[in-house]
Amino acid sequence: MKQPLTEEKVFKDPVHNYIHVQDAIIWRLINTKEFQRLRRIRQLGTSYLTFHGAEHSRFSHSLGVYEITRRIISQFERSGYKDWIPEESLLTLCAALLHDLGHGPFSHSIEEAFEMDHEDWTCRIILEDTEITAILRDVAEDFPRKVASVISKTYEHEIVVNLVSGPLDADRMDYLLRDAYYTGVNYGTIDIDRILRMLRPYHGRVVVKESGMHAIEDYLMSRYQMYWQVYFHPVTRSSEIILRQILRRAKELVQQDYAFRFMIEPLSDLFRGEVTVEQYLLLDEALMQTAFMQWTLEDDQILSDLCSRFIHRKLYKYVEMEHLDTETIDEIRRSFAGAGLRADYDLEIDFPTDLPYDVFRPGDGFDSKQILLLDRNDKLREISEVSDIVRSISGIHRGRYHLYFPQDRLQKALSQLPQSIADIFAK
Repeated sequence: MKQPLTEEKVFKDPVHNYIHVQDAIIWRLINTKEFQRLRRIRQLGTSYLTFHGAEHSRFSHSLGVYEITRRIISQFERSGYKDWIPEESLLTLCAALLHDLGHGPFSHSIEEAFEMDHEDWTCRIILEDTEITAILRDVAEDFPRKVASVISKTYEHEIVVNLVSGPLDADRMDYLLRDAYYTGVNYGTIDIDRILRMLRPYHGRVVVKESGMHAIEDYLMSRYQMYWQVYFHPVTRSSEIILRQILRRAKELVQQDYAFRFMIEPLSDLFRGEVTVEQYLLLDEALMQTAFMQWTLEDDQILSDLCSRFIHRKLYKYVEMEHLDTETIDEIRRSFAGAGLRADYDLEIDFPTDLPYDVFRPGDGFDSKQILLLDRNDKLREISEVSDIVRSISGIHRGRYHLYFPQDRLQKALSQLPQSIADIFAK
């Protein structure tokens, strides 16, 4: 049940102008130490090494997702739509606000390195002994469980999950707008006011009024462009590769009982896979970069070199290839090893792909990944059935192979590589 604040609180926001907090529970959640930690986690991981303005945090993004969700719910309630249950409003707002609570330093890079899932950590923080849990229990004893089930996409009412995590959710809308703003690109400037006006609750899920189709086309094209121009930028991928290699090397050294000159808790437990929620909440980017700076002085040359590259932005170079088979990859790795290079650290092969929209296939029925249009006769149609633009980008898997390598080390070994392999890296 909502507990209105005696006076509305507002955050000045460069994307949404103002973020309005009208409920005491939301205000208390924002002021917990677990939520405030998100100020110390960048939204775009290592993208600040490519786009110097990309210093915005998971904190500001989470507030933005909350605000978009609040606007959608407000519209549903003002319009009196019978398919929206007002009693679900606070639950939806809490899930929107807390959806990224479990992100670690550098976000998705650390997840890949340790095979973790930020949603699992979000649910643990919500369900275990934290300030967040105590506040949610003030609503109801089972309220933390409900919020966690929305985030894990198991909540019984799909429409609530739709608003927080779906093909047209508040999360995606905020990060497109926010990431475009802070990186300085124009691709993510969607017409959010038009989109929000066109959303409708209908038979247990969120749909779009058919007259809003063109705004949705623009949204999907913006998402497509942002992935290729920002999220999959090859320089950002290079910094992510080095970051993952740092974490992999440090983990190997911990397992070998290497005597670090510098080690700070809870990193050693993280590398052993034994980190608790309390320890996990100590992890932020300031702590990680302190460790990386100190590790530039380590005796282990691999770790020292990698950390120096990351801290001082001496990133790997790359070459592009249209086609690359397993036989060629094996030959390159053998050649690197024969030339004294570290085949497992001096070469990384990346093939980014993005599926901008899951196309509807007749007979499959409607699923939660599809955007549905509601026509004037109250009939639902999947958007790619109606839109030529969406149909043209549906099912596209584009991308090229990128071979990443430390140019300084490769140059010294170039003469020892077979000519066919040397030619690949001389492009």
